[in-house]
Amino acid sequence: MTAFRIGLGVTALLNASVALAQAPATETPTDAPASAAAAAAAPAKDLRYTDDYRISVDSDAQSDGEIVFGLTPKGGTTQEVKVAIKKGTSENNVAGEIKKAFVAQIGTKDYNIEMEDGENVIIERSMGAKDYSLVLASSTVKGITVKVHRD
Repeated sequence: MTAFRIGLGVTALLNASVALAQAPATETPTDAPASAAAAAAAPAKDLRYTDDYRISVDSDAQSDGEIVFGLTPKGGTTQEVKVAIKKGTSENNVAGEIKKAFVAQIGTKDYNIEMEDGENVIIERSMGAKDYSLVLASSTVKGITVKVHRD
């Protein structure tokens, strides 16, 4: 009788394994960018918010690439700010490109965006706007160091 029960258990386990192996995938590779975009649009739980950030750039670009920042107003959704950088761009001009990208992509209604000392970009919220979080999401530019500081 025990051998019969073990045999039934093994058969049930094998049937379940075959059914799972034949089940269609729940997400296809073409769905991945949409899922990533949805995740990026949702506010992260562990963000730190303030009214003033400094982005500092060190060294010159040794490759073409892209710098991506994530800006999240408190209680809002994350907006990506993408900055294209060409090989040979100096640190001051990288900072200038970052400033131009922020002005073009998030505007100046809720944020005051300024340059400081050539290689720094200061982003302050305007009066009446919500505190926000700013993070460096990624950079594919070789040779430079980009840091985001709460000011």
